Amino acid sequence: MGKKQKNAISPTRSEDYPEWYQQVIKAADLAEVSPVRGCMVIKPWGWSIWENMQRVLDAKFKETGHENAYFPLFIPMSYMEKEAEHVEGFAKECAVVTHHRLEPDPDGGLRPAGPLEEPLIVRPTSETIVGEMYSRWIQSYRDLPILINQWANVVRWELRTRLFLRTSEFLWQEGHTAHATEQEAWDETLQMLHVYGDFAEKYMAMPVIRGEKTVTERFPGAVATYSIEAMMQDHKALQSGTSHFLGQNFSRAQDIQFQDQNGQEVFAWTTSWGVSTRLIGALIMSHSDDDGLVLPPRLAPRQVVILPIYRNDDERPLVLEYCDSLKADLGQKTFGDGQAIEVQIDDRDIRGGEKNWQHVKRGVPLRIEVGPRDIANNATFVGRRDTGKKISMGRSELLANVGAILDEIQQGLFDRALAMREENTQVVKSVAEFEEYFRSPQSGFAIANFVDQPEIEATLKPLQVTARCIPVDEELSTSDGPCIFTGVATKKRAVFARAY
Repeated sequence: MGKKQKNAISPTRSEDYPEWYQQVIKAADLAEVSPVRGCMVIKPWGWSIWENMQRVLDAKFKETGHENAYFPLFIPMSYMEKEAEHVEGFAKECAVVTHHRLEPDPDGGLRPAGPLEEPLIVRPTSETIVGEMYSRWIQSYRDLPILINQWANVVRWELRTRLFLRTSEFLWQEGHTAHATEQEAWDETLQMLHVYGDFAEKYMAMPVIRGEKTVTERFPGAVATYSIEAMMQDHKALQSGTSHFLGQNFSRAQDIQFQDQNGQEVFAWTTSWGVSTRLIGALIMSHSDDDGLVLPPRLAPRQVVILPIYRNDDERPLVLEYCDSLKADLGQKTFGDGQAIEVQIDDRDIRGGEKNWQHVKRGVPLRIEVGPRDIANNATFVGRRDTGKKISMGRSELLANVGAILDEIQQGLFDRALAMREENTQVVKSVAEFEEYFRSPQSGFAIANFVDQPEIEATLKPLQVTARCIPVDEELSTSDGPCIFTGVATKKRAVFARAY
């Protein structure tokens, strides 16, 4: 494997995008299907990416005044039943626990025994159990706001699963807040939408459109749902985070009342918001290529890997000593907003070409090769994952510029993804133009004047298209003209796409 093979990943993106996605995950050793149907095992490299996402997001949540807590995995069925629209939205995805022990059966196996007095739902989302607790904690306006987040797992019984994008069990964070006024809850909802959007763009290098979901796409039980929508390299949309204004719907169902400053008993205003391990799928499909994973430096488990090259045991001590010194110097450098550079020396006893390709497929931003000739010249040989280019750099030049190179990679990935989205976004002004656009399997985002009414489903469903969101960015969302579906005058526009 000394020479670069045609492609590390087969099939390529253009040949079979869904299978390419699975093969990138396999080649990068991110995760694999578990023996439990619909569930996955996240392996160390994949888990490190999730840990980095958690680290950044958790800091952002705390900066905006939120605290972490934990709520039960099991939710009594009666709690779900209190909010009819909510339970209807999740009913088909719920896993239900009905017994509390096992006993031997006559065939030598095991069978459930000890029926529960009330079935327990394995957490699909926590609004109902959180609401029960908030009803106990909130008595006065002085108890508000409550700003809580939890990092947890949830279960939604999926028939068709795909690693990271859609699994029966997945990891996420879910924020749940309660407020004294409607305006505070609206401010919270939009604040968290922008926290997610900023994270996606500044850390994932993934441009997103922030917007409000249509009525049919709204979270069950919410008054309004907002999302960040990203375009993947196959031009499909991926909903990558949501923030919900719940109004007083859940507080009425869960009896979250408090005495306001005028001594009146009123219901709290609540929100919820979340992102999940789906973000790893978004990262893969935003940047990766036919040689494997491509990672933005700000979320990569390691920004630099040093590959010692020596022909015999006599050369080994000299090369490793130089690599150790180089690692120490690089480890003192930072990039971005002061983020430390994580460096690994890979001295495993495997062929150099194979070792190099493993790090290419895992998406390490910079690979640095060091051999006796480089040491003699006080130089290094640097490979960039984003461009595939390799250049010789003096040690002092590398140390002076490594932070800037990583920043350039980070920005370059964002710019490339944004250019791809802009090239594949089209404003359409009639149903005929809309239908023609989506006849192509390579269609991307369509933007059209839009009135949110149920009858448009008849046009969207045959094309397998959904309204992704009504953008909050006025430049995208505002344009005088009739709704292309109903003819009703409107200034609002929506983004439409095929989606995951």
